[in-house]
Amino acid sequence: MEVMKILNDTADLDQMVYSKNSYRAWIGLSRDHDPNRWRWSLSDPSFYKSGETEFRRWETRQPNEGYSEKICVWMYPEGYWYDASCDFSGYPVCVDVRGSNVTFVLGSSRMTWTKAQNYCRANYTDLASVRNMADHQKIQLMMYGGANFWIGLFRDPWKWSDGSSSSFRFWKTGQPDNINGKQTCVAADFSQSGAWEEWPCDVERAFICYVPVVRVTKKGMRVKFEKKGNVDLNDPAVLAAMLEQLQQKLRAQGLDPNIKLSWRKQADGHVFHKEDQKTTKRRRKRDEL
Repeated sequence: MEVMKILNDTADLDQMVYSKNSYRAWIGLSRDHDPNRWRWSLSDPSFYKSGETEFRRWETRQPNEGYSEKICVWMYPEGYWYDASCDFSGYPVCVDVRGSNVTFVLGSSRMTWTKAQNYCRANYTDLASVRNMADHQKIQLMMYGGANFWIGLFRDPWKWSDGSSSSFRFWKTGQPDNINGKQTCVAADFSQSGAWEEWPCDVERAFICYVPVVRVTKKGMRVKFEKKGNVDLNDPAVLAAMLEQLQQKLRAQGLDPNIKLSWRKQADGHVFHKEDQKTTKRRRKRDEL
């Protein structure tokens, strides 16, 4: 939602109307037609060891790929998993991660998979990821008969164009609807706080790009030069030449090439000032000591 706030602040609605885009702009989400694209709601890679994202305990003849709407997963007290429509009701199994301590918590009321995900994220960490047989047995011991329980596995029919794994969704009510199977790209409707809609990809719309944010830090250091001849150290050409030489020498010593050097001007607009003789003598005496 922090990113959605940035998008809403960025969107130029007047320009969208002028270009006949009806307040809508493309974002980088589109349908992925791979039917085996199962993933966990908790997408943090540091939570999983090698192979743990692929752990499964499907019941025989599950998952049933013949039904495209069955993209969420129930776990039954018997210990096996079934795919199901996300609109069905079940009890959420949440995971609470605090450092290296991982615990599982059962919700007390039935809800849809999406509401279960929201509930777990608001109160704990996320819907439960079952990484191995040890996790599976802990959860199974908590369950009781005659009920079905949501875990965090789902078949994600969507992918981000940059390959990122975020499971965040901000659909408009009634979306996605995938009419005739032709609506495979996603636009944000900024007349409704940027809520998402499915559209055919060949519709012309405004679009939103992004670049990774690079954190910039500044560090200052004092330098001392010995002036020879009548060279004016505050001459712009001299300053530029000195800076280029410094940059080359520091890069030769391993300075990151993305780091840039610049002179800092003082209050009078000059970079360099002649050092006071008394100050020089004090520094020499200090160095001798």
